[in-house]
Amino acid sequence: MAVSSKATQEFVPIKEVRDGVVMLKDGSMRGVILSSSLNFSLKSDDERNAIILQFQDFLNSLDFSVQISIQSRRLDIRPYIALLEDRYKEQTNDLMKIQTREYIEFIKKFTETTNIMTKSFFVIVPYDPAIINVKSGVASGLFKRQSESQKNINKQASFEENRTQLEQRVSVVEQGLSRCGIRVIRLGTEEVIELFYKIFNPGDTEKPIQMSQ
Repeated sequence: MAVSSKATQEFVPIKEVRDGVVMLKDGSMRGVILSSSLNFSLKSDDERNAIILQFQDFLNSLDFSVQISIQSRRLDIRPYIALLEDRYKEQTNDLMKIQTREYIEFIKKFTETTNIMTKSFFVIVPYDPAIINVKSGVASGLFKRQSESQKNINKQASFEENRTQLEQRVSVVEQGLSRCGIRVIRLGTEEVIELFYKIFNPGDTEKPIQMSQ
């Protein structure tokens, strides 16, 4: 019996990424927020309790679900090494050249023997637009007679309306996390594509997404 092979894309629920919004094949939408972390070991007991209570209040205030995703990857040190190599070539002082070269070799040996991991924290905000099924009849006939341009206009208007609803949810999550002392940034189209590329291509070592200061 012949076994039909399916393309990897068929198993990916993403239809497209538009204006920073992840469009799924079932019509639902997702917004992705990159957040910072908090080091509890550097905070007092009162600060820890305050943060926990604030985060609890934030979760209780939501009338929709959110997903928190944590990614742990080995840090790619190659961009930093390349930067140091450029600095080494620019040095005119012999002593500085020697020290820079020794530092480069130290970094290389250290990273070869030690797994330096980087963690990224993402909050995924969902929105599921209401889907109206048009049955056969007069209404169906009216929709069928719409021109392609009119369909595109209606589709774009529907996207903008649904995106507005999603943006409101994203804003609520961003404000709630900010009150907990967590820095957040909304991922745009390029950042979202890069994120999912890394997820589905874990063997590729690339520079991790950086949090804006």
